[in-house]
Amino acid sequence: MDCGVTVVTNPTVAVRLTSTLSSFESNRRFNRGITIAEFKSKLEMVVGTPAAGMDLQLFSTSDKFLQKLDNNEALLGSYAVDDDCRIHVIDRSGAQIGEYSDLSKVEKFEITDDAYEKRTDSVRSFMKKQRVGRFNEEETAKKEAELAALEEEEKAAAAAITVGNRCQVKVVGQPTKIGTVMYVGTADFKPGHWVGVKYDEPLGKHDGCVNGKRYFECENKYGAFVKPLTVTTGDFPEEDYGLDEM
Repeated sequence: MDCGVTVVTNPTVAVRLTSTLSSFESNRRFNRGITIAEFKSKLEMVVGTPAAGMDLQLFSTSDKFLQKLDNNEALLGSYAVDDDCRIHVIDRSGAQIGEYSDLSKVEKFEITDDAYEKRTDSVRSFMKKQRVGRFNEEETAKKEAELAALEEEEKAAAAAITVGNRCQVKVVGQPTKIGTVMYVGTADFKPGHWVGVKYDEPLGKHDGCVNGKRYFECENKYGAFVKPLTVTTGDFPEEDYGLDEM
């Protein structure tokens, strides 16, 4: 009996691969019926070492060295290769560690925007033909018109709000909040028109200062910025949310 032959039922085996050319470990599944020579050829694309320049070592699942895979004519399955064992590739071709993973050594392909614009096999060309995204002029114009209309509506709403007004804020997905208008206008943190509100209770996000710029004064967690269309001004008495109750 040949004690070097392992009887298995699964025609494939999943192994861990390491190499002297890389610090990374990869996982691959191979057919047990291929020869070691064929196995090395498949490893070329994984580790970057030419088949003729590699030596293979087999380690157990606990990383204990078992044997060399040095018979190119033998089948992979004739060795004690089990799932989750490790096969280490030793490079004999003279390559340097990291040679195949150092992108700084890769020659970059560059093309000017004008040259890319003229290509007919590019993603941009495909998107133009299919009228996708920004190349769908009708859809783009529609969205721009909707955005412009919304901006005008917010601008008009902001013009009707005055600092000092009592207000009610209704933001989708949040409870209705009562407070006082502290700021109306544009802001540095985002485009558009904004209303700064000091809530009656600590239901806000800040103290009137955003990204290092102060827009108004209030206690921390009492201040918030909301869009003008979410604000309704009027005679809203101060409410007690019960946050100070024991």
